[in-house]
Amino acid sequence: MAEKEFIVAIEIGSSKVTGIAGQKKPDGSISVLALAFEESSSFIRKGVVYNIDKTAQCLTTIVKKLETQLKTHITQVFVGVGGQSIRGVRNVVAKDMPTDTIITQEMVIELMEANRNLDYPDQKILDVAEQEYKVDTQLQLDPVGIRASHLEGNYLNILERKSFFQNLNKCFETAGIKVVEMYLAPLALANAVLTEAEKRSGCALVDIGADTTTVSVFYKNVLRHLAVIPLGSNNITKDIASLQMEESDAEKMKLKYAAAYTDNNEIDDTLKYSIDQERQVDCRKFIDIVEGRLEEIVLNVREQIPNEYYDKMLGGIILTGGGSNMKNIEKAFTIHTHIEKIRLAKFVTLTINSSLEPIKSRNGMMNTVLGLLAKGYINCAGNEIDPNRDLFSEPPTNVVAEGSDRIPRRAHEAGPGVIRTEQEEKLAEEEERRKRKEEERLREEEEQKRLEEERLQREEEARKRRENSWWNKAKKKISEFGSKMVEDE
Repeated sequence: MAEKEFIVAIEIGSSKVTGIAGQKKPDGSISVLALAFEESSSFIRKGVVYNIDKTAQCLTTIVKKLETQLKTHITQVFVGVGGQSIRGVRNVVAKDMPTDTIITQEMVIELMEANRNLDYPDQKILDVAEQEYKVDTQLQLDPVGIRASHLEGNYLNILERKSFFQNLNKCFETAGIKVVEMYLAPLALANAVLTEAEKRSGCALVDIGADTTTVSVFYKNVLRHLAVIPLGSNNITKDIASLQMEESDAEKMKLKYAAAYTDNNEIDDTLKYSIDQERQVDCRKFIDIVEGRLEEIVLNVREQIPNEYYDKMLGGIILTGGGSNMKNIEKAFTIHTHIEKIRLAKFVTLTINSSLEPIKSRNGMMNTVLGLLAKGYINCAGNEIDPNRDLFSEPPTNVVAEGSDRIPRRAHEAGPGVIRTEQEEKLAEEEERRKRKEEERLREEEEQKRLEEERLQREEEARKRRENSWWNKAKKKISEFGSKMVEDE
């Protein structure tokens, strides 16, 4: 039995992979116990795994770093899934019923399963966000119990390329790390930084990362749109590097001088920014480069907000992620989106206790991994590490904690933002095959029973036909006549 109890979450990012371990307290707060980072830009691009072996090695290093800090083995982890290929696609599933049919929960689940079984070429449905249901001509969030003759389910299917999802699963398999559950990272982030009022009244959450910007639109507490734009703060760095400098120097200049918006009257045309001891760049040229790329990112965000919700976003735009730290970022978004209400989400709405500097800095860069940590619910701690242990007899880190295996859930049982792992998918497919075989067996038995009943019915009808034929009737009458003659004699 583990002496410690903690939850471990891992975020796969374009610039770094982050591992975190923490404990949930009875008062709802979370204490962060350990934190680990590994640079990932050489094998993860725009949030997507490109080199499986290097990613697996990185994950192993993350787990080892956390175990060293915790002095305890880690048996399993929770993982966030994000990246460039993730997008939301709307779909409608309809069902006609007899007049005045009362809609049941089973009917709703049937629609959900039909939607989930859609086949998108080369794409996998990671999650499904239920929208409204159309009951005859009325829209309802919950149609159960209503009389109707027509039911339509409106869904937002969250897709990712199958190969990318398989690569991610293969990385953890190669590293020998057990994944308890996978979560849709943008939803875990939204749960951690948005208020209920913002999600209810309508808002757009914009997470500006290193290589991607994720846009999540909410209205009436429902995810209405999700898109990942392949542009991030690193694009600004690369543009600055076009001034003939190393990207490391460009990053330093961005952090020191860059602003998302600068008033034209405040620009000093004689001012120059130092690249190094020998070279300088004109202030205006630098500002034009930074603002040009930033404007492109903002306009792409604007395009991803559906027109039907654009005027309903009373909660405004909420900015988070490392890219949201740029000076005057709110002003730039207001100018290019014409939305006045802009909020910077520098930290999660949860109560977090930690002495670690990356957590205490509250710069928006830890929000997603903290949201993933908050979603975790199973103890990930194994045995305590013996400081005098024999290194060659140390147990593997992927030993499964007792009782951690679960029965595979159906798609509608997973909950919002929860992605079934490949193991769960395989178990679910096996369960589905078993059910199909059982249904086929029952159908065959029913068919055999029906055929037997039809045979008996045909035999009975043939017997009756024989009895009622003129020949049988004549034979019967002759027999009766003969019998009567004998009796009379």
